[in-house]
Amino acid sequence: MRPENIHVPAPPPMPGPDHGNCKAVASVLARVGDKWSVFVIMMLIDGPRRFNELKRMINGISQRMLTLTLRGLERDGLVTRTIFPTIPPRVDYELTDLGRGLAEPVKSLGEWAIAHLPEIEGARNRFDTRNE
Repeated sequence: MRPENIHVPAPPPMPGPDHGNCKAVASVLARVGDKWSVFVIMMLIDGPRRFNELKRMINGISQRMLTLTLRGLERDGLVTRTIFPTIPPRVDYELTDLGRGLAEPVKSLGEWAIAHLPEIEGARNRFDTRNE
């Protein structure tokens, strides 16, 4: 490679007011793109659920990870936590209006993954075989 081909110019800044929001958008996408968040949102589409009910429904999630995921979703305004004054206290988690707005794209993403799973697994197998 010749020296004049080594210099690669930086891409131009993105136009518009959103350029300064890249970090903020990335943090939102990190939350809603996290696999556990996706599972929790999908489980809450049909209505409120209790913590242990969610834990049973989401195979493989630990109690700690479910707690952290629910707290993060609550912090971002996607889930509400309601405590009922019973003995023992009952706690329900439910999607907010904002969370319900996200539920449809998440559901579509899940349906796409299910529909294309054989193709993806085939591509992974070909890649792994080629790179062994």
